[in-house]
Amino acid sequence: KKKMFVLSRFSSVRAGIHQVQNQSRLISPIVTKQNVLSSKPLYGYERIRSTTIICVQKGRKVVMIGDGQVSQGERVVMKNNAKKVRRLGSQRQVIAGLAGSTADALTFFERLEEKLEKYPGQLLRASVELARDWRGDKILRKLDAMMIVADDKVQLMLSGNGDVIEPDGGVLAIGSGGVMAQAAARALMDIDGLDAEEVATRAMKIAADMCVYTNNNFTIETIEF
Repeated sequence: KKKMFVLSRFSSVRAGIHQVQNQSRLISPIVTKQNVLSSKPLYGYERIRSTTIICVQKGRKVVMIGDGQVSQGERVVMKNNAKKVRRLGSQRQVIAGLAGSTADALTFFERLEEKLEKYPGQLLRASVELARDWRGDKILRKLDAMMIVADDKVQLMLSGNGDVIEPDGGVLAIGSGGVMAQAAARALMDIDGLDAEEVATRAMKIAADMCVYTNNNFTIETIEF
């Protein structure tokens, strides 16, 4: 009887431990270290893309800035001076920045250049056609990225969902530090004496101070008209 009592007591303790573990998994699945470091989406939210790109149009100037950090997963910085913003088009009149993997970036830069060759001087139409292909093509649809494109007429954000978005207030930002950079830029837009490049640079510095995936090695491209 004493032996049976000990076994029964041990079983109840073990059941209690399992119950507590199950409850902890149900109550707080998002605060555990494993989930914080996981690249899988939680509760339907997309995984944050590890870079920051910002585009600011103020007066007769458009400026796009991207940081230079390349991260391997969530733990290792592989490179600090990558170029994520570049000029496109036959006359290099379009600037583009992409948040996503390196392979995805090269693919979309090439596709956008093809569209610009087909529709020269028509960035909006080229972007719509690219977004249409992005959404409909079986291979492109699997690529995880977002893009900002701009010329002297229009600034647009493109996504794999087929979205082509023109900004309010002359500011667009994407990537892991995009929300911080956009908020900072919109706050700086109304300050007299700050041109587009100064607004974008200050906003990116704020994002770099707050976002672990963004550094202070910036690539800056400018269009004046």
